[in-house]
Amino acid sequence: MMDDHNALLSHQTFARAIEFIWREAEILDKRDYRAWLELWDSQGFYVVPIDPEATDFAATLNYAYDDHHMRELRVQRMTSGYSASASDAARTVRTVSRFTLSSDSADLVEVKSSQIIIAYKRGVSTIFAADVSHKISMASGEPRLVEKVIRLIDSTEALSAIGFLL
Repeated sequence: MMDDHNALLSHQTFARAIEFIWREAEILDKRDYRAWLELWDSQGFYVVPIDPEATDFAATLNYAYDDHHMRELRVQRMTSGYSASASDAARTVRTVSRFTLSSDSADLVEVKSSQIIIAYKRGVSTIFAADVSHKISMASGEPRLVEKVIRLIDSTEALSAIGFLL
């Protein structure tokens, strides 16, 4: 009986995490970056590594390795209207799928998925594909991002047009 109860809780946590990830994708597609900031735990990290095998993000070069302060600055730059990425931001549509539960505890869940982003800017569509890992804290009752790692499939190539949040 206890195993059935734990399995049900695990299934419900996984479903909540997937809904949270879909909500994040929608927020980013709407370019509601302030709402995106609200999804984060203050200790969380947003990471876009260059090396597809990197695990020690603090010791390697990344496209992004943002703590709370750097996320705030990135959003400020993107919403100020003074940077090229703000004044001529790409329109995006994200598809997130292939969800797998990597780890599950009462307070922290890790979900791995695939993400395809179509970015449209100045008459050109660009495709970004990535494997993504979300670590989501459930401790406060409201899901919060603790870590998001976006592993672009072409991260070691010269990338352009990534002036938006992945």
